[in-house]
Amino acid sequence: MKLLRIGPSGHEKPAILDAEGRARDLSAHIADIAGDAITPEGLARIAAIDPQTLPLLEDERIGPCVAQVGKFICIGLNYADHAAESGMAVPAEPVMFMKATSAICGPFDEVLVPRGSDKCDWEVELGVVIGKGGVYISEDEAMDHVAGYCVINDISERGFQIERSGQWVKGKSADTFGPIGPWLVTTDEIDDPQNLKMWLEVDGKRYQDGSTRTMVFGVRHLVSYISQFMSLQPGDIISTGTPPGVGMGLKPPVYLSGGETMKLGIEGLGAQRQSVGRA
Repeated sequence: MKLLRIGPSGHEKPAILDAEGRARDLSAHIADIAGDAITPEGLARIAAIDPQTLPLLEDERIGPCVAQVGKFICIGLNYADHAAESGMAVPAEPVMFMKATSAICGPFDEVLVPRGSDKCDWEVELGVVIGKGGVYISEDEAMDHVAGYCVINDISERGFQIERSGQWVKGKSADTFGPIGPWLVTTDEIDDPQNLKMWLEVDGKRYQDGSTRTMVFGVRHLVSYISQFMSLQPGDIISTGTPPGVGMGLKPPVYLSGGETMKLGIEGLGAQRQSVGRA
C-alpha cells in the first residue's frame, strides 16, 4: 500500500493510492496516518478496505506521509562512499543523532535556508517508519517492527552542524529541514530495502546517484541497534544516511543559497520536489 496525507498544513486527511494512482480518502476509517493506524493490526484493517469504495480527493497539497512523529532518529556516515567524501572514517557502530520533529514538512513544500546560513546542503535518504513498538529488539525480529519506507531529504546546515560546537542536531533541525514522503510505502511492496536506487538533483544537475546497497549498517541492524538505547514506538522515523554527492563533499563545495529547485527520489518510494527560499 501507498499511504499519504492530503490537504493544507495541519489539516491533512489520511489517504491511500488506488490502482490508478489516485488519492482516496481514508478519514472515515482512520484519524490519520499515525499511531495505531500503522501498527501491523492497523495496516491489516486498511488493507481490507477496497480503495474504489472511498471518495476521491482532489489534487491538493501532499503533506508529510506520517503524522505525530515521536522521534526523528538519524544515522550519520552510513554509506562508505559518503564517509570517504566527508573525509571521515567509517564508524565501528552506527552514529546516531536526532532531528527535531518540527523540521518535518511535506515533500513538495518550500525549503527555507535559515538566517545566518551559508552552507545549506542536501541529503537524499531512505526513511524507515516504525509500526510495531518495542525495545531490545533482536535482528531476527527487527523487520516485524517496520511499517514501511519513505523518501527523506535530510537537509543540513554544515556550518551550524560542524563549526558551531556541540552535537549535529543544531545543523539538522531548522524548520522545513525534514521533507518526508510523498508516500509511506508498506513493506510488502519493497522486496529488498538494501537494493534501492536513489538520486538527487539541484536545478537539473544530478549530484547524488547511489543505492542503498552501499549502506554500512542495513535496516535490520539499525532497528535492532537503536532499540538497545531507547524504545521505538509506532510513527517513529529512522533516516538511514545518504550516498555520496552532497554539496559539502564537492570540490569546491556547493551550497543552497535560495532560488534553487531540488528533486530527489528512491526506487519504489516516489519523488520529491522542493523550491528553496530564505527564512
